[in-house]
Amino acid sequence: MSIHATARTAAYLGVDVGTSSTKAVLVSPGGEVLGLRTRQHRVHRGPGGIAEMPMEVWWEDFRTLTAGLLSEQPVRVRAIGVSGMGPCVGVTDLDDVPLAPAALYGVDQRARGEIREMTERIGRDRLLAQRDSLLTTQAGGPKLAWFRARHPEAFEAGVRCWMPAGWMVRRLTGEYVLDRHSASQMTPLYDPATGQWDLEMLEATAPGAQLPRLGWSAQIAGHTRRLQDLPELAPGIPVIHGSIDAWAEQESVGAVEPGQLLLMYGTTLFLIANANQRVRHPAMWGTTGTRPGTHNLAGGLATSGALTDWLREITGESGYEALVAEAGAVPPGSGGLLSLPYFAGERTPIQDPDARGMLAGLTLSHTRGHLYRSLLEGTAFAVRHNIEVMETAGAHIGEVTCAGGGVASDLWPQIVSDVTGRAQLLRRDTVGAAYGDAFMAARAVGEAGELEEWNPVERVIEPRPTPVYDELYAAFRELYRVTADLQHRLAALQD
Repeated sequence: MSIHATARTAAYLGVDVGTSSTKAVLVSPGGEVLGLRTRQHRVHRGPGGIAEMPMEVWWEDFRTLTAGLLSEQPVRVRAIGVSGMGPCVGVTDLDDVPLAPAALYGVDQRARGEIREMTERIGRDRLLAQRDSLLTTQAGGPKLAWFRARHPEAFEAGVRCWMPAGWMVRRLTGEYVLDRHSASQMTPLYDPATGQWDLEMLEATAPGAQLPRLGWSAQIAGHTRRLQDLPELAPGIPVIHGSIDAWAEQESVGAVEPGQLLLMYGTTLFLIANANQRVRHPAMWGTTGTRPGTHNLAGGLATSGALTDWLREITGESGYEALVAEAGAVPPGSGGLLSLPYFAGERTPIQDPDARGMLAGLTLSHTRGHLYRSLLEGTAFAVRHNIEVMETAGAHIGEVTCAGGGVASDLWPQIVSDVTGRAQLLRRDTVGAAYGDAFMAARAVGEAGELEEWNPVERVIEPRPTPVYDELYAAFRELYRVTADLQHRLAALQD
């Protein structure tokens, strides 16, 4: 939705750097979308499980999108919110010159050797008890150690560590900051008991790294400077610390209270369960929340929307409309076709970077509609698996809210509701993390109403009784167990 704006119209700017694109949005004080722009970019994937992106892309996207929005909508920007995929690890020297492209979140598997070494040195029990998470490819600390092993001279001279939100805040304000939620995913460098960096752990992990000042996501980090490469943006505008995209998406749909669960449908699928106390499980990620006194148990699939994009590309489609229509015409169960969505390894709850995707039960009668639906059903089975593990850990899950690009069509969230047996709330605006950034920015300057006023619930996706999904879910769990060794052997050949 978009409305006409004038130079006297107040607005909040939200910008989110995602895995596949960056999105910028201008939002009115009442929560109406005044303008929206998106810029595509690509992730570079290389040997050894590398998934990376030049840090320069983050600011160039911000600059280009913001300039375009402000040329279309000559508003008075009251505050700025930022977020990005994460936890990423970008490293620069003390002049803010990047040493290399930034390592992405759990899809980047470069630091597996460091994960093993650090886990052995620190101990699994200590990590889980003191940090609420074990070391996996999602953790930022081992990736920082990986960079130090390859750039020792730079670390001896001193380096800084960045995520997308912190990098944009730096370019906008000159401040070197990070929000506490993002810091809690730099395991084992952040102590959730104190809400501060553990400097002894830093010295043992990556000596020479200078870590940023910490704050809360919706806390003002600084104010805009006069920017020569972005003259459209006035100086003196408050800029918040921001956060990781999934947590900004939480804010965009109000899924931040204890007992609430966010399902974020994107290139990867992310789950965040909220609690008012620390919750931990060895297969999941325990984190600090975006707000004081909040904690999360989080999980994530390594691929979800990336699977449908893969099928779209190899079948020569420029869009998704035909594939969605064909998959929607296929009955639940995809004609006995079962997929494991582990095409880039898997994160939670199996934490297996050497897992590989499978399509089991193929026959000559299966069409691409069956394939597409089966991939969606595979991600839904993975969501159910994650929810079951979260509840085993003591996370209470009552209300479920969905968000992200994958809810543009009813097909995917309906399949997830049918597989999990849980209703999902769908709010009016599904712009995503950038909208949450704008909401947090408005809160930071005391100008936001309740989220219900900004973004009311539009409808509820109710689960439908689908007995075949219970049978297929049991097969889904068994298929990984009986083929894991074979998957690992194939992964070794691919490496």
